[in-house]
Amino acid sequence: MYPYDPRSEELFQKIKRKIQDILGLDIEVEHVGASSLGISGQDEIDVSIVVDKEKFQEYVPKLEVVFGPVASDYPDRKRFEVREEGKKIDLKIVDRNHPNYLDGKKFEKYLRNHPESLGEYRILKEECSGKTNQEYYRKKIEFINSIIEKVSLEK
Repeated sequence: MYPYDPRSEELFQKIKRKIQDILGLDIEVEHVGASSLGISGQDEIDVSIVVDKEKFQEYVPKLEVVFGPVASDYPDRKRFEVREEGKKIDLKIVDRNHPNYLDGKKFEKYLRNHPESLGEYRILKEECSGKTNQEYYRKKIEFINSIIEKVSLEK
């Protein structure tokens, strides 16, 4: 685990401008993940390009020209591995209607509105430093699912 990098927002804005230069100013680009929450993480900046899945076919080839080939291909997202000023950027084009994206939005909104839960999440991430990726992701997913369940019960 790495401490929050204060350059994260500046680097996100730089990547966002590159994406908008490729796809247009009206494209939805989000800074997500630990760096968007201002907490320690995996020393990367998570960036999501949020579109209807039907646009993947049009947008992915344009993104590949600038960011290189798709590194991971999933039904709901395509991921690019990018570096900006030495920082790893986990860049994804995501389906705005997929349950994974929608749950992620609920999770981050909850953490932004509940500082005590954000603190718990930060501590969980820091305590997982040195653990295997499998153990880290298991604990992280359990925590995320518990928050999603809370959100569902609040409705």
